[in-house]
Amino acid sequence: MPPRSASSVPVRLRAKAPKDAHEWVTFEDPEEDRIWRFDVTWLTSSYECIFGRGCQGVLTAPTPELVQGCCSYGAHFTDDADVANVKERAATLADEHWQFRKIGLARGVTKTTRDGEVATRLVEDACIFLNRPGFAGGAGCALHVAALDRGERPLDYKPQVCWQLPMRREDEDDGNDFVTTTITQWERKHWGSGGDDFHWWCTEAPEAFLDKQKVYQSMKDELIELTSQWAYDQFVAYLNSRGKTVPHPVERRKLGE
Repeated sequence: MPPRSASSVPVRLRAKAPKDAHEWVTFEDPEEDRIWRFDVTWLTSSYECIFGRGCQGVLTAPTPELVQGCCSYGAHFTDDADVANVKERAATLADEHWQFRKIGLARGVTKTTRDGEVATRLVEDACIFLNRPGFAGGAGCALHVAALDRGERPLDYKPQVCWQLPMRREDEDDGNDFVTTTITQWERKHWGSGGDDFHWWCTEAPEAFLDKQKVYQSMKDELIELTSQWAYDQFVAYLNSRGKTVPHPVERRKLGE
């Protein structure tokens, strides 16, 4: 049989991955009726919080000069234990940690919204715990500042939503008491219609993807707190065996892919 010409040889085209492609991995927990589902692409990205270093905030226009980050609207609490913990921690803060300490002690650090939800009180159009630029103790969350000053973990001081961001945990019950827990990133869509009003959101901003560490490394404590030591160890073991993973869409855009 004569050899086929080059033009007659079938060509296998490599499909180009969608721009928003993510890699996922799941593990079944041996101790409970749960499957852990991890967003590998997000957790191995180079994202880092750039609060005070170019963060444009979550208002309707860029406001890096305000140094408010995602603290403009205050924090909504997850449950009574979350509220109690923050109140207890707030009572221990000193003047050098907290710009609005006197207001917090006099009026309380929480309020109830019209929808009946408990959130941190707002002072001068932002969270009561947010120290503003020019404060001697430095701009940023007073709870975060105090924890670092004491050599403790900020996540033990702050409202749960604050230390989790931009990490997101979703629990889905199949109706038979079996739960799938997904760990991924917060995106605009997760804020409902309000997310469309943000001029800027960090997990889609190239300037926030600069860390030499990966998210699963830089947010190790937060990730373990959201899952378990076992789940975290399983995830790291998977990465060690996996090799190269699917890059984050923002990182791919930075590379012109």
